[in-house]
Amino acid sequence: MPKVGRALVSVYQKEGLLSFVQELINLNIEILSTGGTAKLLRERNMPVIQVSDYTGFPEILNGRVKTLHPKIHAGILALRDLESHMDELRSHEIETIDMVVVNLYPFLEVIQKKSVDEIELLENIDIGGPTLIRAAAKNYLHVVPVTAPAQYQSILSELRKNKGDISVDTSRKLAVEAFRKVAHYDGMIARYFAGKFEIPEEVLPENLSIAVSHTYELRYGENPHQKAGYYQGDLTSKISGLEQLHGIPLSYNNIVDAEAAIRLVQEFTQEPTVAIIKHTNPCGVGKGESLLEAYQRANATDPISSFGSILCANKRVDMPLAEKLRKHFIEVLLAPDFAPEALRLLQEKKKLRIMRFDPKILEKRSVNYRSILNGMLLQEADNIDLDQLQLKVVTKREPTEDEWQSLRFAWKVVKHVKSNAIVFVNSFMVLGVGAGQMSRVDSTELAVKKAKQAKLDLKGSAVASDAFFPFRDGLDEAVSSGATAVIQPGGSIRDEEVIQAANEQNVAMVFTGIRHFRH
Repeated sequence: MPKVGRALVSVYQKEGLLSFVQELINLNIEILSTGGTAKLLRERNMPVIQVSDYTGFPEILNGRVKTLHPKIHAGILALRDLESHMDELRSHEIETIDMVVVNLYPFLEVIQKKSVDEIELLENIDIGGPTLIRAAAKNYLHVVPVTAPAQYQSILSELRKNKGDISVDTSRKLAVEAFRKVAHYDGMIARYFAGKFEIPEEVLPENLSIAVSHTYELRYGENPHQKAGYYQGDLTSKISGLEQLHGIPLSYNNIVDAEAAIRLVQEFTQEPTVAIIKHTNPCGVGKGESLLEAYQRANATDPISSFGSILCANKRVDMPLAEKLRKHFIEVLLAPDFAPEALRLLQEKKKLRIMRFDPKILEKRSVNYRSILNGMLLQEADNIDLDQLQLKVVTKREPTEDEWQSLRFAWKVVKHVKSNAIVFVNSFMVLGVGAGQMSRVDSTELAVKKAKQAKLDLKGSAVASDAFFPFRDGLDEAVSSGATAVIQPGGSIRDEEVIQAANEQNVAMVFTGIRHFRH
C-alpha cells in the first residue's frame, strides 16, 4: 500500500489543482514542482520545493529538460521493500517520491488550430510528462500515478480515510489508466505526423495501436438499451468530416447509415444523385438533371421503405428539393452543402438531423476495421473503380450504348448492397434491390417483387450481381423479369452454363473479374 509523503506535481492543465495541492499539504505531504506549476503554487503562498533546487541542476533547453534527472526517477522507481534500492537512494542523497501528478502538453488542442507552425507543434510534444507517468505506473506498488483532474477528489478522500495511504487496488487502476493515457498520446502524435508527412497507412501492420478519442455522445446504440459513443482518430471535429446543422442527437444506427449513404453517393461525381438508405442498404438511387429529379427517381424505387430513411445528396441542396422533403419523413439528411433558404425551410422540421459532409470525408480511407471475437479484423478498403477493371463481354451480343450506361450504374450501386446482392436499374434510377438473402435466386426474386410493388417496368433493364451466378437459375429469373443486360464478376465453375443461358435469351453479359461482397 503506497504511503504518500512526497508528491511531484507538474501539470499543464491547472483545473482543480490549487485546492488539490492545498489538501495534500494539509495532509503533511511535501510538494516538488517545476516551471509554471511551481510559480502558480508559490503565488498562492504554498510551500513548494522547485525540482531544480532539489536536483541541483537547472531547467535547460528552454524547459525541454526539467525532470529528466536520476534524483527524480530513482526516487520514483526505487522499490521500497528492496533494501539494496533504499541503500542506493541513501548513498546518493535521494528522497523517495510517492505520488506523481502529471498531465501532458496539449498536442491535440494545438493541431486543432486553424494554423500552427512546425516549431509550436514540436514544442507541444511532451517528453518529461510521459516519462514520469510511465515510471510512476511501473512502480504502482509504491507510487501513485495521477494523470487527470477528475481523479483528484477520490484520491483525497482515500488519503483522508487511510491517513495518507492509497490502496494497492486504487494504485493499480490508476496505473492502467496512466499507461492507456500515454499510449493514446503517442498514438495520436504518430497518426498526426503520418498524415502530415503523407506516410501511407499499412494495411496489415505487425502491431496496431489505435489512438481515438470519445468525441460524441450518441443517443443509444443499435437498440435503446445499449449505450454507445463515437470515437474518432481524425482529431479535427466532433464527428470526423460531418457537421450537424440541425436536429436531435444522432444514434449509433444513424452514423452507420450515414457512412453507407455517403459512400454510395460519392460513386457519382458529375450528375446530381440522391441515395435513400435503410439499414445500410439502398432502397433507392436516382440521377437527374437536378437534385429534385434525382430524388423523385430514387424515391420511386421503394416509396414504402423510404419512410424514416437516411437521404444523401451529392450536390448542394436547393429550394426545390427542400420543399419536397419538407413533406416527407426522413431521419437524417446529408449533403455537401445547403442553400441558406433551403436550410431555413428544412429546420422547421424540429427532429430532422441535417448534416453537412466534407466531400473528401473518405478520400484517405485505405483500411477498414471491424471488432470481432474479442479481436479485430483489418482489410483494405474496397476502393477499386470500374474503370480500372478489365471488363469482358462474354456473350455473343455486345451491350448497346444505353445498356453500357445502365451496367456501369448498376455496378456502382451493387457494391453498396449487402450480399447476396442483386440490383435492377435503367440508365438513371434503381428499379429493384434484393439485399442480404441466403441465395442469389432469393435476392433476384426480392428485387423483382420490389419493382412490381413500386409499379416499375423491368423491361429492357440491366442487372448487377455482386458475385457470380453459381447456376443459371438466377440469371433466368432476371431475364424472365425483363433484364436484357447483366454485369457480374464471373468465376463460377458453371460460367459456361450461365453464358449459354444468356446467349439463348439474346442477353448481353459482361464479366468484371472483381466481386463486391459486403457482409
